[in-house]
Amino acid sequence: MVYRDIPEELRKAIEPVVTEHGLELMDVQTVRDRGQAILRVTLDNTSGDGRIPVDHLARASREIESSLDAADVMETAYRLEVSSPGLDRMLAREKDFTAACGSGIRLTTRRPLDGRRRFSGQLVAYTDRTVKVNVDGQDVEIPFDDIEKANSVYAFSSADFQIDGSA
Repeated sequence: MVYRDIPEELRKAIEPVVTEHGLELMDVQTVRDRGQAILRVTLDNTSGDGRIPVDHLARASREIESSLDAADVMETAYRLEVSSPGLDRMLAREKDFTAACGSGIRLTTRRPLDGRRRFSGQLVAYTDRTVKVNVDGQDVEIPFDDIEKANSVYAFSSADFQIDGSA
């Protein structure tokens, strides 16, 4: 799911609160877990690096829940989960793809392209609403509107495993 797929009624209830907190809405997903509805909201900061202090997320979460309850857009009881993108951050907006150029990504398309829906490789470019991914040495061009889900793939280095923080 990408930003454009967020249902309008949820976007109208959530996005003004998020913007008021100086954050950006990336994604909203409704899933079921053991019969309970879970509303997962992913937020980013305006610089797009996903670094949001936990207390800032908690404040935004409380206000999002109040806004959702006031708008009465959820048909059943739900549990709200608000988070930032994380290491394997989702690529949901055009600016996310632009920022991820040169990085490894995984994506799934809405329909098969050349017989496949899943692609994994290096994001070479994002231009004219087209994603160019190098998959196994070949560049594959995928229209932005055909993307169902995409994530960057964090490349761990030895510095990630340093105990004292020195690289």
